[in-house]
Order: sequence, then structure tokens, then C-alpha cells
Amino acid sequence: MGKKGKKEKKGRGAEKTAAKMEKKVSKRSRKEEEDLEALIAHFQTLDARKTQVVETPCPPPSPRLNASFSAHPEKDELILFGGEYFNGQKTFLYNELYIYNIRKDTWTKVEIPNPPPRRCAHQAVVVPQGGGQLWIFGGEFASPDGEQFYHYKDLWVLHLATKTWEQVRSPGGPSGRSGHRMVAWKRQLIVFGGFHESARDYIYYNDVYAFNLDTFTWSKLSPAGTGPTPRSGCQVSVTPQGSIVVYGGYSKQRVKKDVDKGTQHSDMFLLKSEEGREGRWVWTRINPSGAKPTPRSGFSVAVAPNHQTLLFGGVCDEEEEESLEGDFLNDLHFYDATKNRWFEGQIKGPKLEKRKRRRATKAGPEGADQQECAEASAQAPLEVVREVVSEDGTVVTIKQVLAAPGPSEQPQLGEDDSPEEAGGSSVEPCPRSNAMLAVKHSRLYLYGGMFEAGSRQVTLSDLYCLDLHKMDEWTVLVEADPDTQEWLEETDSDEDSDAAEGAEGGEEDEADEEDEEDEDSGEEDGEPQHPLVTPGEQFADYLSRTEQYWVRLAQDGAGPEAKEKRVLKVAHAMARAFFDDSA
Repeated sequence: MGKKGKKEKKGRGAEKTAAKMEKKVSKRSRKEEEDLEALIAHFQTLDARKTQVVETPCPPPSPRLNASFSAHPEKDELILFGGEYFNGQKTFLYNELYIYNIRKDTWTKVEIPNPPPRRCAHQAVVVPQGGGQLWIFGGEFASPDGEQFYHYKDLWVLHLATKTWEQVRSPGGPSGRSGHRMVAWKRQLIVFGGFHESARDYIYYNDVYAFNLDTFTWSKLSPAGTGPTPRSGCQVSVTPQGSIVVYGGYSKQRVKKDVDKGTQHSDMFLLKSEEGREGRWVWTRINPSGAKPTPRSGFSVAVAPNHQTLLFGGVCDEEEEESLEGDFLNDLHFYDATKNRWFEGQIKGPKLEKRKRRRATKAGPEGADQQECAEASAQAPLEVVREVVSEDGTVVTIKQVLAAPGPSEQPQLGEDDSPEEAGGSSVEPCPRSNAMLAVKHSRLYLYGGMFEAGSRQVTLSDLYCLDLHKMDEWTVLVEADPDTQEWLEETDSDEDSDAAEGAEGGEEDEADEEDEEDEDSGEEDGEPQHPLVTPGEQFADYLSRTEQYWVRLAQDGAGPEAKEKRVLKVAHAMARAFFDDSA
């Protein structure tokens, strides 16, 4: 009794500590989130001008990561929403919706009135009812300098049949977060984990929530047993037996002032609903056999045929107090819940050695070209060096060493497979993290992601396809284009002028930029032009001269019930955006 009581007391103490930390983080982040709310409101005002659905054939989307990539439940289409892009100085957030037609190999940009605000690191789940629905929860909005974050706790549904967005307002849901995971389980959406970060503090979660798709209500689950520690970016999937499996993920904790230590988790848990006891769940830790993935973060997950869970890539970090190094990966792993076993995915075809990319080295911008897929000899390592010149004139030296692989467990060969055929693919996605995966008709589609070349982040926009039944070769549908890369070195100035410009969306085609400029300048629909910026005028002088105009404009967009302080923030953000565009 004594030990049990002590254990329960310790558990309650941990819960109190977590509650205090969450309250502390919430209080400190409230101010910066209020600042970002004004900016988000400004962009929602622009989105509100759209009154009808517009579908425009377009080139493949610009480079991005941490978007959602989902298969349409009825059509041969993949749905890409949101994401982020970093160019060395600014972070760009998106709320665009793209449709990829698998059979036609074409992209369409779909503009729908009143979409969710710009975000990344959210979760999207497709369910078949009503002609197909895409449910989106949470995610984050970041200031262009990456120093401030706004974490969403909103829930949206895209009705695919009617192409309409709807925000579902229901109390009692999870707190604002990103990096969480969400899956469809029976007639519910199950949300696990994630994190919330402010400029100075952060907190990771291991709570579980369920959203009922029939009653549109949230409930917090309290599973029995010992579950995963708080984490984000983990694998969460539903097993054929109806349980929910949680694997890996990432978390960090403060070891001393201004020093954090990250943990790449490699444990696995099973969340099971107790039979005959509705609403009762239990955690169980499991230890699968087979060729387990190495510990990593930033990996991507999809559900393969036969309900196997597929894991791709990521980055294996080696953290020191003052530095972060590691390897980016492009390997495939499958988890079979029926056998409770991991298998390494082997591609049949011409032999190509397993590849990694070093994260960051003292030698400078070294990495691997995202278009490079050279054959390697099994007898000796092969070093390939390239220089890539991006559109902004930056020269990146690319070096890749392909080494002989070590022994690893492989799935058994089929009857029609010869040992000569069981090798690697001659074409494959380069090592990366935070890519987007979707599976349709037993084919895996992989889009975008990122890797690092020295101090530079390379964000990708390539698209690959792999037949998961044949496992014979990767097919390149969209090649990575180095000319789409823009990299700006960091500057000493940290001006607020980046705020509106950076979050606007940024790296889009010129036509989209011109359309946005037309909207912002009020030239469409006969609206008057915004007050012009005189040559050499400073923003403070411009704002003093035109503030009343922007306040009236913000008031019109926000409505009569909006608070004066909020209207003023939106007005200043709009003025800053126009001033920067004019400059």
C-alpha cells in the first residue's frame, strides 16, 4: 500500500508540474500570440474577398515542408494543403490548396472562400462520408524571423463534394499545438501529443483527445496504464485489430539556462479501447521484432496496403550543447502490426547503395544535390561532387559519398524474385526530413521536404512515386529544380517590416503575386488606390500621414464588433505590408 500510494502521489505531482508549466508557457506566449493574431486577421481579411471557387491549372507547387498531403477517398487525386518555406531570412506560411490528378499528371490550384488561416505542422485526415471530407486540426503560424509562434486549436473540414470550407466550433478540445498526430478511428478523430512553443518556453504533450464525427463534440481520454512520455512528430496509426500504435517522436527539455537537450524517441506503445467498456482506453508498451528504424526525428508516415505502416526518411541528430549535427535519411521501413514486426523496405532493380546526408559540418555548405541519383560500385566508395548555382546567384558545393552498406535484415524474396533483382533503385528521393506522403491505389507518393547543406536549408518541391506491391523502382514525376531555390544570408537588422511580407505566402509564381498586389492596391472592383508612398519617406512618417485611412479599411474588414485595439493592430499591419511592397 505504501509503495502504491507513493507512486500515485508522484503521478499527481507530475501532473501538477505539467499544469504549472503549461500555464507559464501560456502566459508568456499570450503577448506574442496577440501580435500575430493581428497579422493573421489581416490575411483573413484578404481571403474573405474571395466569394467563389476558382480552379486554375498550374505548375507544381513551390518548395515547402510540413504541409499535409492526402488521398481523395473517391477520386484519383491527392490534396496538398498549407506548409512552410524558409529562405534564410524569412519564413513563409501557406494556406493554398492544390489538387494533383494522378491519371492526368496535372496540378490545379483551388481557391475556396473562407479557408483556414496560413499554417504548417498541422494534421489532416480524410474520411469518406458526404462525398469525402478533409478534416484539419491545429498547426502553427510563425513570424517571418522565426522568433514568434501562434499555435492553432481550431478544427476545419473541407467538404470535397461541394468544395466548401467549414470551421467547426466545439468546446473542450485540445489546446493550441503543432507537431501533434491525428488519425480516424471508427467514427472519431483521435489526437495525440504535439508541442506549444513561445519565444522563451515550450511544452510537449502526451494527452489524447477524441472528436466524434456524429455529434461534433470533443472528449479528453484518460487511458489506464503507462503511456508515452510527452512528444511531437511521432508515428500514430490504426492497426487492423482496431488499436492505435504510437512510435518514436521528438521532445526536448531544458538542462540549464538557455541550453536544451533533445530526445529522439524509439519506443512503441499500443492504445486500445477496452471491449464492452465504451470510452475506456488502456496504454500498453510493446517491443516489436525485426529490422527497427534507427532513432530519428522528422520522419514521414503513411498507411501502406494490408494496413502496414510505412516510415520514410527523417534526420538522426547528434546534439552537443553548442551544436547540432546529424544524418538525413531516405530509407523505408514497414511496421506490420499483425506480426508486431519491423521490415526494412528493399527496392528491386539495379543496385544502389544506402544513402545518408550529413546535416551540418564545419567545412561549410556541403550536402547532396536533390537531383543526383548516381550508381555506386559495391566494391569501393564513390564520391560525387557538384556545384549548383541557384537563381539568386548562391553557389552551393554538393558532395555525396556512396559507401558499401552493412548487413541488414531484408524481407524474404517472392517466388518470382531472383537474388540479382533484390537490390536498390537506380533512381530514388534524396535524403530528407519533413516530407509529405500519401498512398493511393497501393502507390506511395512523396512530395517535398528539406535537408541542410552546411548552414543552408534546401527546401524541395520534387514528387516521386513507388509501387508498393512491386517495389521495383521509384518514378520521378516532378524533378527538383535548383533554380526554385532562394537563399538569403542572415542580416543584422531585425525589422518588423518583415512581418506582413513574410507570412503572405511569398515564393509563388509571378501571376499570383500580381493578383495579390492588385487586391492589396484596391485596383480591382473599382476600389480606390491605397495612399502612395512618397520617395524617401520613412514608415513612421507614412503611417502618421495615412493611419486614419488604414483604420477605416481595417474596421470595414473586421466588422463593427471588433475591439479598437485589434483594429488598430490590423491597420498597422496592412499599412506596413503596403509600405514594404511599395519600397
